[in-house]
Parts: sequence; structure tokens; C-alpha cells
Amino acid sequence: MKVSGENCPCGSGKAYLLCCQPCHAGAPATTPEALMRSRFSAFVVKDADYLLETWHPETRPAELDLSGSPEWVSLQILSSSAGVDTGRVHFRAVYRAGGGWGYLEERSDFSKENGRWFYREGETREGVLKPGRNDPCPCGSGRKFKACCLLTFYSNFGRSG
Repeated sequence: MKVSGENCPCGSGKAYLLCCQPCHAGAPATTPEALMRSRFSAFVVKDADYLLETWHPETRPAELDLSGSPEWVSLQILSSSAGVDTGRVHFRAVYRAGGGWGYLEERSDFSKENGRWFYREGETREGVLKPGRNDPCPCGSGRKFKACCLLTFYSNFGRSG
């Protein structure tokens, strides 16, 4: 997925080139929240190398295959805190899988070593999203569901019933 000239997938409202792309190119994230945002964007663009590089060596998997990942569509930071060498971010990431929507909510722990933040681990829970017609669209467009992805769903699959 190419996002270079577009808004950053992390939802910051900034251009990708000015937000998460510098981290993906090797610049250190300045806070645990900035690292979480850049990691979410890495899931969107399927940059497994970056995800592994920013995962703490004590908890990092040997490999990471993103080929079966859902389509990640939006990120909401619920809370964020940082000390000198540790931090925590509570977030909710929304994804599309098939014709439905789901979310992953996590309280993530981070640590800072040699001037760089690393993701350590998180407590996760997942769920199904069932947006109503007049709810904000889960894709993060800012439009109502009925005028955004629900309309796309109906135009692609037709109404059943």
C-alpha cells in the first residue's frame, strides 16, 4: 500500500511523509505514543521489518508474517503516558475483515533503551463492531456509516433481504 502523499494512516491528521514515514525510514520515535502510531501505520503498509525492529528483543517473535492480516483502517489513542524509560499506550484499532468490522483494543507497554522506544507487550481484547447507519464510519473518514462504507458495501454486494 502506498501512502506517501496521503494523510498518515495513524490518524494524526498529518501527511505520512511528516508523521510516521520518518520513523519507518529509521528516525527514532520521540514518545511511546509516536511509536504506537508508527507501528499501526506499519501494519497498514505491511512493513514487518519495521515492526520487528521496534519490538523489544526480549519479547520479539523470530518472524512476522503479515500476509493474513486484516485491513487496518483507523486508530484511536485512548490514553498515553510516558516516564523516563517506560511508557504505556491504550489504543483501539479498527479493521475490516470480509464484509464486517472488528477492533483490537490493547494496553501496550514500552521501554526506552539507548535513546529508542521499543514495544514490549500488551494486554489485548478483540471484538466485533456493528455500526449503525447514522454512526460515524469505522474507516475514520468522518462521514456517517450509511454515506461511506455501508454505501460501498451495498454497491459491491447488493442488498440482501
